[in-house]
Amino acid sequence: MDLCVALDLPSAEENLALAESLKTYNIWMKVGFRAYIRDGKTFIGALKKINPEFRIFLDLKLYDIPNTMADAAEEIAKLGVDMFNIHASAGAVAMKSVMQRLSSYENRPLVLAVTALTSFDEENFRMIYEKGINEKAEQFAKMSFENGLDGVVCSTFESRAIKNATSNDFLTLCPGIRPFGEDAGDQQRVATLERAYEEGVDYPVVGRPVYRDSDPKGKVDEILKVISTF
Repeated sequence: MDLCVALDLPSAEENLALAESLKTYNIWMKVGFRAYIRDGKTFIGALKKINPEFRIFLDLKLYDIPNTMADAAEEIAKLGVDMFNIHASAGAVAMKSVMQRLSSYENRPLVLAVTALTSFDEENFRMIYEKGINEKAEQFAKMSFENGLDGVVCSTFESRAIKNATSNDFLTLCPGIRPFGEDAGDQQRVATLERAYEEGVDYPVVGRPVYRDSDPKGKVDEILKVISTF
């Protein structure tokens, strides 16, 4: 289990200060829509300058026609990030196009597909897909697995079923982790570190419980100590 910390603060300066405070840890950093749109690829470089060992997850959730997604995936690969994601609902052709485009890269980034956002509850999800979260997440995961992706983004509660339906090596990255039972905020399907471990989560993503803490470094230290016991 590898910890991923979300850099979702209001400014590049605040995010970089957070990263600076965590530079002694060999962890993942999640760069999302807000940070990337505002700060661009220079922000990626700044993170690597703080700690070249930081592994970076670019969380842009690509969703477009297949060729446009493949073009974007290639540009992302050139940034030197370690992982990025697409929307599974873009479909099998888009998945194949992305993976084929990246096939020439010797050290391509990992590619994950978003199944069901953790902000969805069952009722709202069914209004869109007419299926339950578990059923649709598993369907999306199988399609992702069959088309060569490395894993999916899902909630903790779908992780074990997805691995059972695909492979234990098929990665699950799970937002909405509240390490010690912190407030859920705008998330619906949240879980503790212990539950994430039980469900086979590979990458627990922690945001607000870290960056809203008065001592982010201390909180990450607590989290890593728990992970080390698993």
